[in-house]
Amino acid sequence: MKGKTVIVGSAPKPGRYAQKAAAMLAERAFEFVPLGIQEGEVLGREILDINDEPKIEEVDTITLYINPTRQKAHYQYFLSLNPKRIVFNPGTENQEFKQMAEKAGIECQEACTLVMLSVGNY
Repeated sequence: MKGKTVIVGSAPKPGRYAQKAAAMLAERAFEFVPLGIQEGEVLGREILDINDEPKIEEVDTITLYINPTRQKAHYQYFLSLNPKRIVFNPGTENQEFKQMAEKAGIECQEACTLVMLSVGNY
């Protein structure tokens, strides 16, 4: 099993980019944890409520699908998960949070998780 990815902004709605990312991660044997504000499931996995700040162990990557305004309330929580990297998908770019994460020694990428997975450089 490859590193664990936390998908921030997960929702039970098919067709969402976070859903597509979950499917691609699963196809490529990456473990993922759906995290969001909506109740439901993604590929049979319960969406954890971001507002509960659930403890998630051994996080390799956080991939963001929420806008910078919504990210702000969760900066410290995201950092507390000790990810090795954070992927800022298109529309989630956030200089303030990126600087905080880099200062904490976390690699940050402004990229598209779907493209990274499809070309094999995830």
